[in-house]
Amino acid sequence: MRWRGAPDERGRTVSEIDMHDRIAAVHREIGDLPFRAGDGRSVLLRRAYEAPVMDVWAACTDPELIARWLAPVTGDLHPGDRYEVQGMATGEVLRCESPNLVKVTWEYGPDSVTEIEVRLTDAPGRSTALELEHTSAAATVDALVREQGPVGPIGVGAGWDTALLALDHVVSDAPFDRAAWTGGPESRAWARLSHRAWGDAAGAYWGLGADAVEAAVAFADQHFVPGEAGR
Repeated sequence: MRWRGAPDERGRTVSEIDMHDRIAAVHREIGDLPFRAGDGRSVLLRRAYEAPVMDVWAACTDPELIARWLAPVTGDLHPGDRYEVQGMATGEVLRCESPNLVKVTWEYGPDSVTEIEVRLTDAPGRSTALELEHTSAAATVDALVREQGPVGPIGVGAGWDTALLALDHVVSDAPFDRAAWTGGPESRAWARLSHRAWGDAAGAYWGLGADAVEAAVAFADQHFVPGEAGR
């Protein structure tokens, strides 16, 4: 048995192995989804949690629990109500069907409205399958990809990767201080792995060459990794 932090035969520490396993446990996909009155582009994350659906539902809808893995939130979770996630976004609740589905607008500002849908289903062994899909107007996303490469989808997907990692700790009732973790060596390593995974997903969707994917991942690493020069 190796102690935490001791390298394996490839020089990886236990925490590094754990991060690779956690990255691999998430299905990531960029795809098409109707958005309001038109076409949308979505980032989709699918993963399992070793907890019953009701426990995961509570973690996704109880303001006290949401604050532990995402950020403090105010507002009510009823269709038509408004909410605010501190420092992130505001929005309107579109659908709330306990304990399987919640859909909201995710508004960065009056001219930047997106949508998020979280779907929960029973999985084998009293576990829960979670899908989180974040959708934006296709014309907006495609224009940004043409101008900048897939930096935006990589950043959005990686942000949700970190949120769902923190959610895992809340669901399993394990200690996790996201604020303290952010900017540390493990969070930086996690962000780079996530950027690479989303770069591959973006490359597959838009048919991008390896050089374009590498450039977008490198940009994300420079500007989105906590503690790096661009942050």
